[in-house]
Order: sequence, then structure tokens, then C-alpha cells
Amino acid sequence: MLNRPAITARAKAQHQTLAPAPWAVALGTLALAFGATLALAQDDVIVSHGYSNFGELKYGPDLPHLDYVNPDAPKGGEISQWASGAFDSFNRYSRKGVSAALTELMHERLMVSTADDAYGTYCYICTTIEYPQSRDWVIFNLREDVTFWDGTAMTAEDIKFTHELFMEQGLAEYVNVVKGFVSEVEVLGPHKVKFTFTDDAPRRETIPFAGSSIVFSKAWFEETGARIDESTLEPFMGTGPYLIEDFDVGRRIVYGRNENFWAADHPFNVGQNNFDRIRVEYFADSSAAFEAFKAGEYTFRNENSSKDWATGYDFPGIRDGYVRREELPDGTIGSAQSWIFNLDRPEWQDERVREAVRLMFNFEWSNTSLFFGLYERVNSFWENSDLEATGTPSDAELALLQPLVDEGLLDASILTDEVVMAPANEAAENLPDRRTRRNALRLMTEAGYTVNDQGILARDGEPLDLVILSFSPAFDRIINPYVENLKSLGIDAKLERVDVSQYIRRREDGDFDMTTHTFSMGFEPGFGLRQWYGSETADNSSRNLMRLRNPAIDRLITHVTEAETLEDLTTATHALDRALRTLGFWVPQWYKNVHTVAYYDMYRYPDPLPPYALGNLSFWWYDAEAGQRLIDAGAL
Repeated sequence: MLNRPAITARAKAQHQTLAPAPWAVALGTLALAFGATLALAQDDVIVSHGYSNFGELKYGPDLPHLDYVNPDAPKGGEISQWASGAFDSFNRYSRKGVSAALTELMHERLMVSTADDAYGTYCYICTTIEYPQSRDWVIFNLREDVTFWDGTAMTAEDIKFTHELFMEQGLAEYVNVVKGFVSEVEVLGPHKVKFTFTDDAPRRETIPFAGSSIVFSKAWFEETGARIDESTLEPFMGTGPYLIEDFDVGRRIVYGRNENFWAADHPFNVGQNNFDRIRVEYFADSSAAFEAFKAGEYTFRNENSSKDWATGYDFPGIRDGYVRREELPDGTIGSAQSWIFNLDRPEWQDERVREAVRLMFNFEWSNTSLFFGLYERVNSFWENSDLEATGTPSDAELALLQPLVDEGLLDASILTDEVVMAPANEAAENLPDRRTRRNALRLMTEAGYTVNDQGILARDGEPLDLVILSFSPAFDRIINPYVENLKSLGIDAKLERVDVSQYIRRREDGDFDMTTHTFSMGFEPGFGLRQWYGSETADNSSRNLMRLRNPAIDRLITHVTEAETLEDLTTATHALDRALRTLGFWVPQWYKNVHTVAYYDMYRYPDPLPPYALGNLSFWWYDAEAGQRLIDAGAL
């Protein structure tokens, strides 16, 4: 997303660490159940190389490589990118310290998904899975050749240990979710581990949930005494394709290829993990980072400024042909970037006040004057996908919404009205049009606010102030016009920009009125929705930052998690999206359905790219001859 103020250079949809399914395992007669490709079915126990709730898996057990990679991609070279702020820890599982970017390169999970199969998940550290029709449990038959960086073998004991470690020391919001899913993890043998699920765990998600388990070395943790709830600059022992080669605290990290990577030659990794090194350079702000890119201090940039994208790419590297600038397709769900209210603060609990604040953001002017017309408005939490609610509710949606209306949990208008859309303005200038301003002032008056002697809206003698918390200087030009609009209404608004560490801490502590948040939804929404929107996570969540507590939303989330067919899932998600949009806890911003990237012309990628990943850190590769030409020309 352009102008998306990333806290760190997170590699969303960029790197995939994939390993093989059990390609050498002889499979018997194939059948289908729950969308998985079956090898055996005895006593209702299914054995498979992967799992899907909806339809057949895209890949069978005998593929030579993923369809979207270049199997002949050379290995070598370095790719580098930037991150904002600084870091002081390699532990991404604790709120203590600021975690370094891309630490996920070092660790792997039992099962993985691919960039061209929205619903499938495949054995990676396992060879096969076994599970009953009820999905009350799953057994992972583990590969026997998986090793940690130090060459020690990974076993079922490591998986059980990692689970127990997170249950003892993990973040409360994660632990609470796991407790709702997993009742027991048992070691059945050196390479056999069983997850048993709770009675209440949504059966559609049990197997993918267990398959997402990460694996740490039990022996290493016991030897070092390391804890996952502490900040640390000693990375946890992993099995991944990269490990930390070098770092300068707060300034630079270099991930180097794990020369002993256990899965380097397996089919799921053919054409992937192509770079010898992945480097991250840290900068205090985006302006400094952009200047560094122009100077060749790093080599790949996923542009997050519409202004720079439209006006900044006229520098010698571009003119001389050293740097390429491209818009590449992005088939993922549009991230619902927005400002959110802190609903724990009394002044933002009045929906009329929230709606007045929403009305004062003039997206149309911002898009024309600030974003050079590059954006579309966010309206949905599942923007640009089939899961986005549209128009009036279908009969199937009404069946879910009517009981909530009958119980007084939702307003009856949701049954007949068009789905809520973001406010639109017709003003040619930043200040919204008169009709919009009148509506905003009317809402404030209805909420009991009047203008005091200082020209500020006040209720019961208390003036209404609003502080927008931010960390990125690049966002000032967007927030400040919004602040001026709010002030024109009589709200004492201001921008407060802090450093990254304060920004993260204050968001998590609920120390803000309004801040930027990005809701990143998936094609198969499920239990994770409770972390985003569930009442049970409102007190302590890195996702439910708005502190949303709403019983209707909780009920609709249950409908989503319990959906067994794609049709039911789509209907339930439409109803949830529709209800969320009526609550007005956000001021929707913008999205773009392409990746806007610039890079020094020594990287190549498969054509076409897969729909669900850019993959620049994984299935792109280094062209050594082109790289040498850039060096000879003095571009690098």
C-alpha cells in the first residue's frame, strides 16, 4: 500500500519458506474428504499430504516444483531493503523491546500454504497427517531429516516443547486462543506427534491451526535458559533457510543462507530461497530511506509513498536505466487501512461523535491533491474480494442478522439499508462540502456538544480534544489537513508524532484517541477474527486496538468460524462485514491493488507472478551479470 506507515519492514506476502510434502511416500487409492487428497481411509481415519476445507488441493504429492517458481533460478547475490526506526531484539514473540525485521526467515512451521492456492495447506515438516472425520485430533508424521542450524535432529519432543513454551511464556492473547483450540499435545514416537482439540474448537480450523505451529529446539532452550517473553539479541535456534550473519543494533541486519538447510533440494523449495544474503537497513524516516535508495545503499523498495511514486522517481539511477520502477499485480484482499478510535475512552463511545469525525476526512481531495489519484477508497474489511458485503443483505444474510436485531443487538436498519460506505465529499478544497459539515455539526449537537467561548465543542463543560497518534513524518502531510478540518468543526485536534518504540507501546497500552491501523483479512477467515474484533481480546490485543466489545459481532464471528462450506463462509463473512461497518469505529483510508516496487536492475522474477505473493525475498533471483554491470557503472 502506498503511504502505509509500516512499523517495521515486515515481509507480508514476500517470503515463503516452503518445504516438500512426502513426495517419496507411496500413496494408495485416492479419494476426497474435506477437500484433502486421501491416501488411506481406515476406521474413518484420513491420511493425506495436505488439507483443504474447500475443494481439492491444487498440488498432489508428486509435483516437481511449485507452478509459479523458476526451477532453474540461480542461487547467489544479495537483496536489501529498508525498515523504519530501530530494533533491539530478535524476539518477535514478546512485547519487550522492538523486534528486528524478517526474523521469520529463521523459523519454520509444520505445514505451509502456497501463493496460488487460497485454501490449501501442505505438509512441510511432516510427511503426512492423519485425522478422523470429526477432526477431533490430528497426528503429524514428521520427516526424519529435519535439522536445526547446529545439525541436531528435530523430533516430536521439540514440537511438544515449543507448544508448552508458548503456553507458559507467550502473549496472553495468543495463549487464550490456543487454549480454545488445543487440549493436549502428545509425543507418540520420535517422529510422531498428536494434537487433540477442545470440544469447542471450530472444526474447520483445527488442522490448519495445529499445522501453523512453529518449532524451536528444546535442547537449545534448556541449555541457554532463554525465554520467549524477554527481549534478546540472541536468536532462537531454528531450522529455517536463513540465519543472522551480521548485525549492528538498531541500524542493520544481514541474514545469510543456512548452508546446512535441511530442505534445500526438496520440491517445495525448488526455485525459492534464492539469495545468499538478505540485508535490512534501518532509517529514522522515509525521506532519509528514499535518499539512501537513490544512492544505492539498498537495492529493493516496496514504495509506500504515493507522492514519491508519482514525483520522486526522476533521479539519475532511473534516467540511466540502473533502477526499474514497476507496478506488479496484487491479488490479495485489499488491506483495510484506516484511523481507528479508542473505544475505551468515553468521548468515542458515542457513535454520533465518531460519525462526525469520520465525515471531516475528505478522501476525494486527499486522493487528488496528495495521492495523485493513485488510490481507491477502502469501504470493506474484505475490500476487493468476494467476501466484501455489497448492497442490501441477501436472504441468507438476513437469516443471521434477524435474530441479532430481534434481541436488540443490532439496529433494524441493517436489514433493509444498503451496506455502509465511507463518506464521500464533493468539495474541490480540503474542507468538506457544506452539506457534510452541516451533517457533522448536527451530529455533534445531538450528542450534547455546544461551542464554548474558545470556539471549541464542549459537553458538560469538557472541551472535546482528539490526538492522532503517529510515528511517520511522511504521514504528516495527510494528517495535518484532516486536523485542520476537525478544528474547523470545533474539535481541538492535533497530531502527536512519537518514535517507533513509543508508538508501539502506546497503541498496545491504549494510550491514544485515534491512530492508524491496518486490518489484514484472509480468504478463509476464522478464529483469528476474535483477535481482531472479539470482545474477549479487547483488553489485551495487538489487533483489537480499538477495544471493540460487541456481542453481535461475537455471535457473527462464531457463524464465520463454524461455516463448513464456502457458500456458508461467504454469507457469514458478508454479514460480519456489514455489521462491522455499521459500528463506525474506523475512518477508512485507501488501498491499491498493485505492488509499487522499485529495484536496481539485477533482480528477476517469474512471469506471471502468483496471485497471492510478491515473493521478492524468496522466488525472485539475482542476475549476476546484470549486477556486475551496475557495479562496473558505479551505480552500486
